[in-house]
Amino acid sequence: MINDESDEEQQQYTSRTPGEVIGREVDFVAGKGTYSWHHKVVASVVGLQHIIPPSPDAADQRPTVEVRRQEEQGAVPEPGVVVTAKIRKVQPRMAVADVLCVGTRAVRENFRGIVRQQDVRSTEIDKVDMHTSFRSGDIIRAEVLSLGDARAYYLSTAKNELGVVSATSDAGVAMVPINWQEMQCPVTLQKEFRKVAKVC
Repeated sequence: MINDESDEEQQQYTSRTPGEVIGREVDFVAGKGTYSWHHKVVASVVGLQHIIPPSPDAADQRPTVEVRRQEEQGAVPEPGVVVTAKIRKVQPRMAVADVLCVGTRAVRENFRGIVRQQDVRSTEIDKVDMHTSFRSGDIIRAEVLSLGDARAYYLSTAKNELGVVSATSDAGVAMVPINWQEMQCPVTLQKEFRKVAKVC
């Protein structure tokens, strides 16, 4: 019995990062800090998972899952690790981002990351358009390549599971990925180009 309670508590407070699949829609209702995608519930923020049981008289008896932002823990980026970052500025040959967390741990200091044109994807590198790959405010998952110039880390989104994991439409709504290069606003149905991370 004690082991069961420990397992349940561990599941309740699991760390989550944007783009991470939490479970199936048939098992959970997507709450704050999550969204539904292809019958799955996916995290949209960095934080701890919380499962809220349904009220006894509710028609839908699925529990609601939320991801609530967690306190900073002082993680530091290192080459080879995967980080979550927020795009600050997009330029013709690079995108500048602020690193939010390393793995599932939030950062305490300000770390800047740069995604260069040649590091956006692994194929047709010369055809990469930075402005159709990222936009300011996008949350991306990227791999740290190295410490570059001026204390900025060089980041790569060249793998399928790397790229934009969360973006907001002009209507202020979290967009839903529809393929590897497009996201769509569920309210206006407007599509926008992105280098989309494959949900894993």
